[in-house]
Amino acid sequence: MTSLHLLLWIVGAILLQLAIYLAIGFWRHWQTYDALRTTVIEGGLPVKHPEDLVETEAVPTAWSGWRIFRVTHKVVENATQDICSFHLAPQDALALPAFMPGQYLTFRLDIPVVGGGTESVTRCYSLSDGPRANSYRVSIKRAPAPPNSTHPPGRSSNYFHDQVQLDSLLQVRAPAGHFHIDQSDAPVVLLAGGIGITPMLSMVNWCFAQQPAREVWLLYGARFAQELMAQAHLEALADMHANFHLLFCLSDADKTATLTSPYQRHGRIDIDLLRRLLPLKPYHFYLCGPTPMLASLVPALEDWGVPDARIHFEAFGPASVQRKSAALATPAGAPLPVGDTSAVTVSFSQSGKQMSWQPGSGNLLDFAEAHGIAVNSGCRAGSCGSCQTTIRAGEVRYREAPDFDPEPGTCLLCVSSPKTNVTLEL
Repeated sequence: MTSLHLLLWIVGAILLQLAIYLAIGFWRHWQTYDALRTTVIEGGLPVKHPEDLVETEAVPTAWSGWRIFRVTHKVVENATQDICSFHLAPQDALALPAFMPGQYLTFRLDIPVVGGGTESVTRCYSLSDGPRANSYRVSIKRAPAPPNSTHPPGRSSNYFHDQVQLDSLLQVRAPAGHFHIDQSDAPVVLLAGGIGITPMLSMVNWCFAQQPAREVWLLYGARFAQELMAQAHLEALADMHANFHLLFCLSDADKTATLTSPYQRHGRIDIDLLRRLLPLKPYHFYLCGPTPMLASLVPALEDWGVPDARIHFEAFGPASVQRKSAALATPAGAPLPVGDTSAVTVSFSQSGKQMSWQPGSGNLLDFAEAHGIAVNSGCRAGSCGSCQTTIRAGEVRYREAPDFDPEPGTCLLCVSSPKTNVTLEL
């Protein structure tokens, strides 16, 4: 064998090895892509085709009042079977307005009551997928009765799980809420606790449909791996995108048990973990979860030096989380100052009642109910708009801006207090 023949054999062997390496790499990439498509479908998250994406400028404006939607899919989302997704299509088949990822839908439910008949209940649930032209999705966790308590299970969540089926019709108000991801290219850190994952799923799916190069961190806290929602879908996204950093934090799992995924770890989401994980960058932080989680993390982020403008959060239920800067200005639990006096007069025009509101009397919804005035209410957190009431005279103030934007000349009683003597149409 001549030197030329030997050289050709060596070159051929190298080219063959390179071809095999490229073929293996392509095959692994295809397997990951195929797994992503499969987990998206199995997780109840429709595969996004280019023609299906919503262009903000091409969609209709939000509707007013209530619109009828039909349930097209109902999907159990986790091993404990206490999270269920509901895919909703408008009965009129008209195109839907886009929404900001992180916003919610408001539902008016006619829930059966003991003895016959129904009671109208208004509740808000976060959208859990990115915007689409023809459907919305919400994911709802069944709320059991609190342990060692006489309180009943969550009425609306159990109604959804037990009574809402395929083709059920629901009354829905247009997407709303001020908690949503910004549309810049700034890196983001999403911190979710329990069912607080739902708006984060909307943010993640929107980011990788519209901004696939954006740096995204998602830390998702749950007690056990069996409680996690969309685990396979999120892991497939993390496998596909090097700029998507995913971590499941399991707080009550057996510390000696073997974790089933490289994305899992024992423990809670806390500031020490964030300090260890995050590079020094101007992140925007988005938090959603139970109040104790937010009450711990929000001030910790502030102490770490994160500016208020980069901390965005949404707490469950009517409980609120106060920023440290606000707490320094106003003692926790104290109402905002009311002009130059310590008391004002609140008049209810329809009932003919007139009472003195003083610091410590609480918000106007609690104040009205304490004096025997029935008020239609729902979330009691400034989200659903059920307690919107006309102001006949005077002014009110809000400790924090409500998610629901009240109409001019009205207020949301559940999150407002009187600024001056005020007359309400109740």
